[in-house]
Amino acid sequence: MRISVDAIMGGALTEVGDRAGAEARTIVLMDEETFRAFYDRTARSVWAYLARMTNDRQLADDLLQETYYKFYRAGAHYENETHRRNALFCIATNLARDASRRRRHVELVPLPEHDEFTADDHTASRAANRTDLARAMERLNPRQREMLWLAYAQGASHEEIAQILGVKAASIKQLLFRARRKLAALLRRSHA
Repeated sequence: MRISVDAIMGGALTEVGDRAGAEARTIVLMDEETFRAFYDRTARSVWAYLARMTNDRQLADDLLQETYYKFYRAGAHYENETHRRNALFCIATNLARDASRRRRHVELVPLPEHDEFTADDHTASRAANRTDLARAMERLNPRQREMLWLAYAQGASHEEIAQILGVKAASIKQLLFRARRKLAALLRRSHA
């Protein structure tokens, strides 16, 4: 999961260096120390988000690097940490959607029918529940999956979710309700 911050910054600096005249002088980039600290605080959660959205750990690695590269290259100024984090997740969301559109077919990873390891009933039950949840999440549409992940795995507020996904904040409560209801129905069907 760890990407090279130097590679991100080096690529952005090379691109800026290649631009001519006034355009290059108007770009203000985050200093290296601030960027590294921000990366260290947020990379794990962004990667987990991308891995869940794409269902592909290797693609999540690539998209993570591209997310930070685009974030760094944008050189925007943010009023606070939350705003900066929301902008980062917005970039990650857009990249995951673009990757999803580029995929012509979905590669399904076969799930083992039985654990290879000896496990007690409780552990096996928890593993089966995680598998059921993962399969149900895959059947949701991408926006529902994104909303549920941001709300419950990342702990984002309704306003943050609205900003990241580009929808009205007033509609998030209803959209989350529908996504939870659909997920519950899918889980009930898997246990029937």
